[in-house]
Amino acid sequence: MRLEIIEDGGVPFDVSIHEGDKNCPVVLFAVGSGGQPERYSTLLKKLVESDFTVIAPHFERLLSPHPREEELALRGRRLSLALSAFSQPGAKVVGVGHSIGATTLVALAGAQMWLGPGRQVNISREKTLLRLALLAPPTGFFQAPGALDALKVPILVWVGSEDNITPPSQSEWLAQAISSSQKADLRITNGAGHFSFMDLAPPNTVEPLDNKLEFIQEYSSEVSKFLAG
Repeated sequence: MRLEIIEDGGVPFDVSIHEGDKNCPVVLFAVGSGGQPERYSTLLKKLVESDFTVIAPHFERLLSPHPREEELALRGRRLSLALSAFSQPGAKVVGVGHSIGATTLVALAGAQMWLGPGRQVNISREKTLLRLALLAPPTGFFQAPGALDALKVPILVWVGSEDNITPPSQSEWLAQAISSSQKADLRITNGAGHFSFMDLAPPNTVEPLDNKLEFIQEYSSEVSKFLAG
């Protein structure tokens, strides 16, 4: 892994680059609210072992469970800037995101993200994204009429049955809402919680899974297979 620094309107931010073989496909990785990609070390390692290069911008931690428009727009913009800076022209690009990162990728792939009536988040579409793997995504942002109409890529949605932050009903709604226009693969792991996808969960969280490491290895392998499809 190497750490690079690029700028967004003169403001520097970090990007982790996990390099696979030359000319291999690219994974754009969108972290959750904590903002630190290395908290998902098993997943990132498996993606590289599966012949992907991973581009993972770092972000400031979101302090509120209800992100502001400018915070969401910044994440979308910096994901695109990082992808442009570190991917080769013509490379196959896929996306993996957890929690609010997953939601941001859905918007980058063409969906409209809304915070309320007349409050659409300005995130420009990234047309190079070919597939998305979404881990515990919050989906209330997309329930406006027509918000998902432009989303046309295959999607894997994975959530834990014990997730009390983005409950399975949110992932079930997304899979059903997009199933008429493209493939949606929904997986619900019994006993898993919102942070079960992370090697290093936030402080003061309780892990509901007894076999968390086994689950992380399983989902990381399955995500890699899906993205290679």
